[in-house]
Amino acid sequence: MTITVHRLTYYPVKGCAGTTVDSAHVLGTGLEHDRTFMVVDAVDGAFRSQRTHPAMAAVRVGVLEGGAALSLSAEDIEPLRLDVDPDGPRREVSMFDRPLGEAVDQGDEIAEWFSDVLGAKSRLVRVAPGFDRDGWGDTPGKVNFADAHAVLIASTASLDDLNARITAGGDASPVPMDRFRPNIVLTGNDEPHFEDRVRRMTIGSVELAHSVRAMRCAVPMVDQVTGHRAGPEPIRTLSTYRREPEYGNKVSFGAKNAVVCEGVVSVGDTVEVAEWLDA
Repeated sequence: MTITVHRLTYYPVKGCAGTTVDSAHVLGTGLEHDRTFMVVDAVDGAFRSQRTHPAMAAVRVGVLEGGAALSLSAEDIEPLRLDVDPDGPRREVSMFDRPLGEAVDQGDEIAEWFSDVLGAKSRLVRVAPGFDRDGWGDTPGKVNFADAHAVLIASTASLDDLNARITAGGDASPVPMDRFRPNIVLTGNDEPHFEDRVRRMTIGSVELAHSVRAMRCAVPMVDQVTGHRAGPEPIRTLSTYRREPEYGNKVSFGAKNAVVCEGVVSVGDTVEVAEWLDA
């Protein structure tokens, strides 16, 4: 049994569409460029997400010039190029009602653009120089604007098992992996959810350590192509076999990891599991 990397994706703007790549630098906070930017409420600085603004899923973001600029596009609005301000005016921001400190506001033009797309007054912010945020779990690690952890891992075996359960009901279609917005998708092990049991692994020159299983909210019910809600799957089926009593009976899919050693990871890389968690 050889476990390998099947897909790599980073999400430049939290909640917006991801960029799939063949190879990625992995920093202490996750894949380079992952969740470096975040859309926030223009008044109180609270983050916006697909939970309340599913249209974010259909906002396409390209990282240009090594991160010095972004390209943004969405349906029925003119595309925009943004010259990134890495160290400009600051704005207090928060996530899940918890202050994150100051982030760098990216100006009025992109604020108006996102406000039009989402139908709500918004600002775009970037992590500020020196931003230092801890994760939590078995290995907390560091994180940018992801919910709480550096790297989200899922496997093709987990998705195949889920979709077999969905289609067995006869009244729903399979869901694609992008519903779960993973950074790294693994393949080669036929055991569903084996990623939950990996305590420590090396991929390429990167070492990762388990933080916690990924608890799922309403986002997996959003079609990541159209930006429209398309539930109740996959949450309905996950609720029949993946409830986590220790986390308020939420459902889980995928595993969140911390970066122990930075490096480069590529599609096709072999995964070396150094240590497994107890079953």
